[in-house]
Amino acid sequence: MQRSHGGAGVVPSPESAGTTPQAEPSRNGREERPALRTEFAFDLPRGYVDQDGTLHRSGVMRLATARDELLPLYDARVQENSAYTTVVLLSRVITSLGTLGSITSNVVENMFASDVAFLQDFYRRINAEGHTRIAVTCPGCSHRFTADLAGGRLGES
Repeated sequence: MQRSHGGAGVVPSPESAGTTPQAEPSRNGREERPALRTEFAFDLPRGYVDQDGTLHRSGVMRLATARDELLPLYDARVQENSAYTTVVLLSRVITSLGTLGSITSNVVENMFASDVAFLQDFYRRINAEGHTRIAVTCPGCSHRFTADLAGGRLGES
């Protein structure tokens, strides 16, 4: 199964994450459907600090499967405290974060609350809406535009 758009093992940069791939004409002149994107790059607002003090911000989240949403229900930690569902689910769908070798529930447990909230919203957007774009209204001039949630950090252009 190919998990990214464009080629095996290639993850779009944060600038292109969430963009809709364009259909390309095939050899016979018909438009072919774009490949299904199953992985989305993100940048955490604050970042995860590991036990060595290394900050990890850039990561990749894949689309969830039914299994990803069902297995946490059998986890003893979730049965004891349903709020733990988020931790288990995120640890299953985040495929990379910085230079970490693996993403475990312990990693998610030790993230800043603002990063977990960001990841919950990111999860909802890619799994329910299929993209990472959000509608934004400028508070100064009321101009409406879209921004990519997976894009650069605040203040970057």
